[in-house]
Amino acid sequence: MLANRIRERAAAWSREGVDIRRQLHANPELSYQEFETSALVRSCLQAWEIPHQTLAGTGVIGLIQGQDPASRVVALRADMDALAIQEENEVPYRSTREGIMHACGHDMHTTCLLGAARILQETRQDWQGTVKLIFQPGEEKNPGGASLLIREGVLEGPTPQAIFGMHVNPQLETGQVSFRSGKVMASADELYITVKGSGGHAASPHWTTDTVLVASHIVTSLQQVVSRNSSPFSPSVLSICSIQGGQTTNVIPSEVRLMGTFRAMDEDWRFRAHEIIRRQVTAIGEAMGAEIDLHIDMGYPSVYNHEQLHTVAVALAEAYMGPGLVGETELRMGAEDFGFYTEHIPGCFYRVGTANASKGITSGVHTPRFDIDEAAIPIGVGLMAWLGATAALPR
Repeated sequence: MLANRIRERAAAWSREGVDIRRQLHANPELSYQEFETSALVRSCLQAWEIPHQTLAGTGVIGLIQGQDPASRVVALRADMDALAIQEENEVPYRSTREGIMHACGHDMHTTCLLGAARILQETRQDWQGTVKLIFQPGEEKNPGGASLLIREGVLEGPTPQAIFGMHVNPQLETGQVSFRSGKVMASADELYITVKGSGGHAASPHWTTDTVLVASHIVTSLQQVVSRNSSPFSPSVLSICSIQGGQTTNVIPSEVRLMGTFRAMDEDWRFRAHEIIRRQVTAIGEAMGAEIDLHIDMGYPSVYNHEQLHTVAVALAEAYMGPGLVGETELRMGAEDFGFYTEHIPGCFYRVGTANASKGITSGVHTPRFDIDEAAIPIGVGLMAWLGATAALPR
């Protein structure tokens, strides 16, 4: 059976996979600067005789053709960038780069897609269709590497009928995976608000525009955008995360800057909320005599897993993993630029457990002590190869 051959190859490749993952982890690169990572991916694909090209600067796109290549086209995606975090783990493969760390598991994502690519290349006589490999830059930073790749034609020549992407889950024990149908992750937009006015002496506020007070009213008022405008059955979050203005106790500053994030699961509500935010912030500024500069930096759309593809993927995962090891992914207000792909083609974004409490591997993503249980690598490799080789795609 193909499943057994994939399991055997994934297990046999696990030592090499650990070595690659550790090399990536020790040498992280920030978004759109993944030059060494891209070179490593290209060298592996070249060694395995997998045709590939470079897009969006550091993205690497490969093609593997099985039997009857035109019969189905599926894409497999992994992101490659790291985060601006100082690693605190004391491990042999600790980041060698000050202030940069693979704190979101993209080193494992890249490793798993490389392993899946090798297995699919070795078994290409045993499955039908074409698999497009997408090694993507810049998932962690707007505008999102997915949007750049799409702009440069990653979903053309050939056009995938569906796309799969995986993500580590440090709250899920190694050996388990999870899927979810429909809404999975939120959109994410960045809010930048500058309040301007005539500052002055704090003892004479009547001669000033109190920008701090205006900013405070804006922060309080914006909490009503969600609580009094959005359906309580539609998850949404608005958080102001930074207030910058003033440097002393007796001067009202002439400028206060606010930064925050807005997240939503519903795209119609997302854009309606933008208009409410603009109207509310502008009105408060006018009412209190302040000038307002507002910029909403459009981020990633929400991630939506295609229902039919989800059903197919879960059945395949249960057949590959065995009983009791495939669960349901919880809704998350975090964002992922995988949502750009699912705006164009059916997608399935799933999670692979990487936690191991007995080894002390329990820290969350985007933290300085994040790590993975490397026993999860052959699981991630094998499942991705299995889905790429066998998933029946929506028509």
